[in-house]
Amino acid sequence: MKKIFATLLLLATLALIACTSSAPTSSPAPTTAPAPAPQAPKVTGTVTVFAASSLTEAFNDAKAAFEAANPGATVTFNFAGSSALRTQLEQGAKADVFASADEVQMGMAVTNGVIDGAATHFATNRLVVITPVDKKIASLADLAKPGLKLVVAAPEVPVGNYARQSFASMNGKLGLTANFSTKVLANVVSNETNVRQVVGKVSLGEADAGIVYTTDVTADVQAKLATLAIPTEVNVLAIYPIATVKGAVNAAAARAFISFLGSAQGQAILAKRGFGAAP
Repeated sequence: MKKIFATLLLLATLALIACTSSAPTSSPAPTTAPAPAPQAPKVTGTVTVFAASSLTEAFNDAKAAFEAANPGATVTFNFAGSSALRTQLEQGAKADVFASADEVQMGMAVTNGVIDGAATHFATNRLVVITPVDKKIASLADLAKPGLKLVVAAPEVPVGNYARQSFASMNGKLGLTANFSTKVLANVVSNETNVRQVVGKVSLGEADAGIVYTTDVTADVQAKLATLAIPTEVNVLAIYPIATVKGAVNAAAARAFISFLGSAQGQAILAKRGFGAAP
């Protein structure tokens, strides 16, 4: 009897071992790969930018970088004086972006209903005196000498407005006379419609001096021009605003281009061409 009981106990043990070994084993929970970081949406199509003449080189650099980041997009430019560009927009010219060299022209564009939303600042600039290399002037006082031929932009053009502000701030300062600006403006022989025309006339020797932005003394004219710095205390900070045009055909690309200019990459492109950061 004991022998039978021992045999039954052995069989029961073996059966229990078999059941345990055949039970399914749990496997570790599968791991989920992290989701890829979302990519900035790309824009496509043509974006037409009306931009101040002084932005020519910097914006062409920005165009190349922007199109590389957005292979389906194409940037086209209309460069001119900011006042002329604003007038074109008010007369029905089609554009997606307006980049002005001052807040006056942008403010007028907003008031006259051609801008969509608020403008943002994206760059700054400063003024400098330029002269032909063979007609260098020694100091700012020389700008008031009778007979000097001075070329500036027209008063409604941002650089022309800035120049007149700078002349006025020089009155009675830096050893200059109290009526210095009056004497300087008496020497103006031409009021140009944009800053590049001022550069052109001076570089060709058609004037003794001109007032332009520091960024306009580009590599292609440096050999023809000498410069005379305008001290900060009597210089003017040119502030550049930019905005989407009302009725823009490609508003998405317009906003993307404006955003690009404000990015680290866009600001580096502008700085390489001599522009200061937005205030």
